[in-house]
Amino acid sequence: MNWIESLEKLVGKEIVFTNPEILLNYASDYTEDITCLPQVVVTPNSTSDISKVLAFCNDHKIPVTPRGAGTGLSGGSIPVNGGVSLSMEKFDRIIAIDEENFQATVESGVINDHFQTAVKERGLFYPPDPASKGSCFLGGNIAHSSGGPKALKYGTTKDYVLNLEVVLPNGKIIWTGSDTLKNSTGYNLTQLFLGSEGTLGIVTKIVFKLLPLPQHDLLMLAKFNSIEDACKTVPQIFTKGVQPSALELMERNAIEFVQKHGSESQKKITQEMLSQDSTEAFLLIEVDGNDMDNLFTDCEKINEVLESNNASEVQFADSSDQKERIWQIRRNIGEMVKLHSIFKEEDTVVKRANLPKLMAGVKAIGKEYHFESVCYGHAGDGNLHINIIKGTMSDDQWNGKHLEEGIRKIFRLCKEFGGTISGEHGIGLVQKKYMNEVLTETHIEIMKGIKKTFDPNGILNPGKIWE
Repeated sequence: MNWIESLEKLVGKEIVFTNPEILLNYASDYTEDITCLPQVVVTPNSTSDISKVLAFCNDHKIPVTPRGAGTGLSGGSIPVNGGVSLSMEKFDRIIAIDEENFQATVESGVINDHFQTAVKERGLFYPPDPASKGSCFLGGNIAHSSGGPKALKYGTTKDYVLNLEVVLPNGKIIWTGSDTLKNSTGYNLTQLFLGSEGTLGIVTKIVFKLLPLPQHDLLMLAKFNSIEDACKTVPQIFTKGVQPSALELMERNAIEFVQKHGSESQKKITQEMLSQDSTEAFLLIEVDGNDMDNLFTDCEKINEVLESNNASEVQFADSSDQKERIWQIRRNIGEMVKLHSIFKEEDTVVKRANLPKLMAGVKAIGKEYHFESVCYGHAGDGNLHINIIKGTMSDDQWNGKHLEEGIRKIFRLCKEFGGTISGEHGIGLVQKKYMNEVLTETHIEIMKGIKKTFDPNGILNPGKIWE
C-alpha cells in the first residue's frame, strides 16, 4: 500500500483527490506565473481530520502545504515540494458573534468580506480589508497579517486576533492564548502565528476582537500633475491633526490598466479620472466616524493641504454607490495588471515621510534596468505596491540576475528609508532570496530555530521564507 492509499484509509477517500485536473487547481495562486503540482489534495472537514493528516505526514516526512483561497501574492500556497496540498475551503463557519464582549469566533476558511458583512449587521466592525477581501480567507489573512486601506487608522490583522486554535505539525491541537483583552501569561504564541505563512501550524479557528461600527464616512479623490506632489501631501495631512481611515496612492498608469481592461462602469469612471492628460497621480482619502460635523471639518483641513500641494482637482463621492465604484477601481488595479502583463509585484514599505524618495528611487532604478513600473498602494502607512512590468526586456534580462539586481536596489532603498521588503504580502516563495537585504544572519537563525521547535521534520510549507 502506498502512502496516498494509507492516507485515504486514515481520513476517507471522499476528501482525498489525485485527479490531475483537481491537482492543477491547487498548483498555483495569484503569484506571477508559477505552477507546482501537489501529489494529492486533501479537503478536511474537521480539526480532527487535519490532526490525523499532519500526524501521518510528520511520521512519514511528507510535505504539507496549507492553502486558503489561493489569493496570495508571494507563492505561500504553492506546493513546491509536492506532497499534500491541504485546503481549508470547508472551514467556512462563523461560529459565534458575541455582541456583549465585541468578539467573534470563526473558522479559518471564512471569506473576509462575508465576515465583515455579518458583524456589520450587528453594528460591529472588523477593519482589515485587503483588496481581495471578496474572496480571501481569514486564515490566509492570519498567515500574512494582512492589512488593506483601513490599516492606516485601525491596524492590521494582528491587532484583532485574541486566540487561535492551531494544529501543530505533529498533529497536536492547541489554543494559543486567551479570549481576554489582556493576557500576560507566558510567551505570546498567538502573535507568533501572525505572519508565519503556514510554516508553524495550521490555524483552524480564530477569536477576533471587534469594534463599534463607524456610522459615517466621506471619500475624496484628488488629482495631481506630479507624483512627487501627491507623495509630499501624505505626511502633511497628519500634521494637520487629521487621521484618515484610508489614504491611497494610484499612479496614472495604474488607472490606465483599469480603463483598458475593466468593466464598462469602471471604464466610465476612469475615463473621467484620466480626462486631463497632465494628471499623473491620484490620492484617495477617506475619513470615518460618528459625527458628520467633525468629518466635514477634517475634509476642510485635508483640502487645504491638497491645494497647498498643487492638487489640480478634488472631488467628493456623493453617494455610497459612487464610493463603492471608486473603491472597486482601486481594488482591481492589481488584478488588471496581473491579467494583462508579465509582471512581478513587490510589496515595499517605508516610513511614510520617505514615500516621495522611494517613488523617485523606483523610477530611477527602472530606467537603469530597463523595466517599467506601476505603483499604487497604502500611502498613508508608507506601503507601496510596485508592479514591475517586463515590457521590452529580454527573457534573459527578465529571468536572470539583471532584474534581480534591480529589485535588490529597490529593497536596499527601503531599508535606507527605514522600511522593509514586505508590508502585508509576506515572503513566501518569491521573496526569500532577498531576506538577507533586511535581516542579519542572527535574525534568520533565530527564526529558523523557532521553525525547528514547531516543525523539527520540516514538513509544513517547506521551501518558503528562507532559501
